[in-house]
Amino acid sequence: MSDINSIERIKLEKFFEMEKGYVLNFSNSTLQHFVIETTGKDIYDQKYVFKGESKANRLRAFWEIESNYLVSTLLKALIEYWSEIQIQDIPIGDTFLNLKDKCLKIASNLCEDGSYEDIDHLVEVAAEELDFSLLAKTIRESIEKNKPETALDRLHTYVTKYLSKLCEKHGIITGKDKPLHSIFGEYIKYIDEQGFIETNMSRRILKSSISILDAFNPVRNDRTFAHDNPLLNYNESMLVFKNITAIIVFLEAIERKMDEQSSTDLLF
Repeated sequence: MSDINSIERIKLEKFFEMEKGYVLNFSNSTLQHFVIETTGKDIYDQKYVFKGESKANRLRAFWEIESNYLVSTLLKALIEYWSEIQIQDIPIGDTFLNLKDKCLKIASNLCEDGSYEDIDHLVEVAAEELDFSLLAKTIRESIEKNKPETALDRLHTYVTKYLSKLCEKHGIITGKDKPLHSIFGEYIKYIDEQGFIETNMSRRILKSSISILDAFNPVRNDRTFAHDNPLLNYNESMLVFKNITAIIVFLEAIERKMDEQSSTDLLF
């Protein structure tokens, strides 16, 4: 379900000329094709009919049912379409151009949930490793297609490789068959012993993260494409994705601090 509020709906409906049940100059078939091409969703599916069968009502239903990402994608495409169909010889008033800008802002705000920042961070971390880069690319493509559930198996592989690499860097012996959460536990023990965890609260959060990674194992085995499984739902997939990537962001900050300290020690 998207986060469009009542005031934003009024602006969008005015811009897309939805008052009489239409959406711009679309026919039923052209709207159906446009939405499929843009989002992969068939707006003439029965699930979009609960507000009524008009084009405008189907679009309203789409806003209610679909995720922020998909709604943002469709809104931006519709605004671009509006720009393309304007008759160049007829000037557009400043009021309507101002409304267009407001609608673009609504569409953009829907995607500001941190997902892309997290993906970019994974890609940055993976930049120097070919297998990491391929994993990060696959994860990025899944999130961009609004399918985080298909990224979880790759994310599990990514995190396992990443933590193993950190342990190898610091001479932490983990063993080939040690599970993901145990590898993470060894690493956390090491950075705590080195004095890089300053508060008991941080220790508690990191210990709880061991449990999170432990729970990630059955999710990977039972609710991803790792095997013939029913996929985890969208919202829980995003919850898993954001928590796991938050762990990586924190560990990268610790690694930078350790590298800086090592560089300082070499100078003296």
